[in-house]
Parts: sequence; structure tokens; C-alpha cells
Amino acid sequence: MVSSTVNVVRYTALFSGVAYGWYHRRTLQAAHDQHKLEEAVHHREHLVAEAKEAWKRKQEAAKDSTIVTDPEDPRFDLEKLIAKWEKSS
Repeated sequence: MVSSTVNVVRYTALFSGVAYGWYHRRTLQAAHDQHKLEEAVHHREHLVAEAKEAWKRKQEAAKDSTIVTDPEDPRFDLEKLIAKWEKSS
């Protein structure tokens, strides 16, 4: 038969372990959530930077191009337009 002192020590150790596990899990989860948030922000910033760079390249290409793409314009040249499309792809 087990004495009441041993039972008190057992249950105290059990509840202490459960409380520590709960607290430790919360701290680990908070750190993980913070890391995921920072990673998402970094990824979003990276995508924005890529989009800005692509937009700049597109604008520079549009500036360099003197090709008229409107078929109603008298300066329209289909051969130049097709050559530009072939060059870009």
C-alpha cells in the first residue's frame, strides 16, 4: 500500500509536468507563428520587388519601341510588329 505522501508527490510531479508541457508548447508555438509571419512578409516583399523590376523592364521596352500597334494608324507596319513579337518570345 502506498502512503499518502508518495501519492501527493506523484500527483504534484504529474500536474507540474503537464503545466510545464502546456507552457513550453505555448512558447514554441508563439515562436513558430512569429517565424511564419516574418517569412510571409519577406516573401511578399520579394514578390513586390520582382513585380517592380518586371514593370520597369516592360516600361523601358515600351520606351525603346517605336512600333505602332494600332492598325488604324497610317504609320502601322505589320512586318515590324511581327518581328517585335518574334524577338520578345
